[in-house]
Amino acid sequence: MNPLFPNDFYEPVIGLVVFLVTLFVVGKVLIPRLQKTLVERADAIDGGIRRAEEAQAEVRNLQRQYHEQLEEARREAARLREEAREQGAQIRAEFRAQAQAEARRLIETAHAQIEADRQAAFAHIRTELGRLSTDLAGRIIGESLEDDVRHSAIVARFLDELENRPVS
Repeated sequence: MNPLFPNDFYEPVIGLVVFLVTLFVVGKVLIPRLQKTLVERADAIDGGIRRAEEAQAEVRNLQRQYHEQLEEARREAARLREEAREQGAQIRAEFRAQAQAEARRLIETAHAQIEADRQAAFAHIRTELGRLSTDLAGRIIGESLEDDVRHSAIVARFLDELENRPVS
């Protein structure tokens, strides 16, 4: 018995037929199912990769939008701070101007009051000086100089001469 050349030809033929049937079943049933499963897995993997890429693109887009909004919020905050500084400076300037105006008004009022007091004091001193001068002149002359009209004219003329006299 030689295995390469058997005496019975039916065993190799049956073996060949069984092999061909098995090959046919595997080729027509198992391989398409395996290919279908492999294609589905490849699609799932490709779809997963595509979805992951889409998700990454979406995340990048959302991240870009977030950074843009954050930058816009920072610019807006800086603008509001600048406006607040400007308004604060304007309010300080207004208060300063009001305070200066009030100070000027108070100083002018004080000057006017001082001038009015000086004029009143000068008039009082003039009257008192005139009365004392008249009394003194009356004592020197020995007569009463109580005539008011004449007395006022003499005193006014005397004080005018004193005011116009240069001080040495």
